[in-house]
Amino acid sequence: VWIRALFRGLAAHGSRPDIGVDAIRHAALYLSALDDYGQELRSRPAHPLLEYGSVHAGKIHGGTAESVYPDECELLLERRTLPGETSETVVNEFQSVLDVVAANEPAMEACLAMTLERPGTEVAPSHPLVTGLLRSGEAFEVEQVIEGMTAWVDAAFLNETGIPAVCYGPGSIEQAHTDDEWVDIRQIHSCSNVLEHFVRGLVR
Repeated sequence: VWIRALFRGLAAHGSRPDIGVDAIRHAALYLSALDDYGQELRSRPAHPLLEYGSVHAGKIHGGTAESVYPDECELLLERRTLPGETSETVVNEFQSVLDVVAANEPAMEACLAMTLERPGTEVAPSHPLVTGLLRSGEAFEVEQVIEGMTAWVDAAFLNETGIPAVCYGPGSIEQAHTDDEWVDIRQIHSCSNVLEHFVRGLVR
């Protein structure tokens, strides 16, 4: 879930703290509170494959000059959810954190808006899709690991419509979005063999 948090202050010369309302300061207070919220997420019951949800700020923008109290600050936030968590719950939790901070800051003016919703999803390890891929991997002596995919993938859309879908492929998520993203060619060949074996097993 992506959330945009917009803080509005009051622009003033840096020499007039009696007039200026610092939107960046208010955003920083909210970020600090979200850090506590992130720690609270880790105290919740762990998912067997994904463990815990998380929260972080991906982008921050605000202010016009060093000598001016900023009248606006924007935070672009991401909350990584677990299967079963809803965007409505996440937005409500973000709002609750904001309400607590604002209660101690009468001049704070802020609003939240969800900008992207992508649900968590899962397929049971006992599902034929999973067990079939495991058997096909064993046929080619490929090391098999069932694990949670921490990144979001289009498989979630299929699962939402009732079509079971999992992620299976070469490479490592640790390489994703890096400057030198790459995949071992041998893994590509091995993966293609496993997938062909799996598909042929479906049509028998």
